[in-house]
Amino acid sequence: MPDFSIELTKSGLVCGVDEAGRGPWAGPVVAGAAILNPDTLPHDLINQLDDSKKLKAEKREALLARLQETDAILGVGMASPEEIDTINILQATFRAMERAVENLGSVPDYALIDGNRLPKNLPCPAEFVIKGDAISLSIAAASIVAKVTRDRIMTELDQKYPGYGWGTNSGYGTKAHQEGLKSLGITPEHRKSFAPIRKILSPTES
Repeated sequence: MPDFSIELTKSGLVCGVDEAGRGPWAGPVVAGAAILNPDTLPHDLINQLDDSKKLKAEKREALLARLQETDAILGVGMASPEEIDTINILQATFRAMERAVENLGSVPDYALIDGNRLPKNLPCPAEFVIKGDAISLSIAAASIVAKVTRDRIMTELDQKYPGYGWGTNSGYGTKAHQEGLKSLGITPEHRKSFAPIRKILSPTES
């Protein structure tokens, strides 16, 4: 389970940063940032926070609501499918992370970034933490912020572009999504640089 062991080695405001949606064929990539106060965060909430991928959707929603009731500082950033196609998914993910930190409203003194590389344009020193959402409570909270926000966006997009199953598959390449592409074609929310979509656009491409 994640804890505050990394955060407590730093001074000042420490934020965790994580993303959701690097792999899907459609929709934005979304990043979350979270600054938690180890002295005031309720103990029962500490015991429940975890990597968002390990939690059911209802649990993630409930945990985000709890976080919003505390003195936690939360931020969200995103990069659009158009940005993903223009600068590639890695750079778009970094841009979303930078925006999430900017949107905290408070400049952190240090950032813990989930993954194995760092965005270049952060306002503070930072380090990456591999599988950080299972190690750091701040990153775990950020992962919940990112995942819940992105799932809500994809549910809204599912209503705007029905037939792809985005409300349940979050834009990943499931059978329902593939069937939707066959019958309905590509939407403005699809990532045209991703191989499955690029193949539909250029069927003769080897």
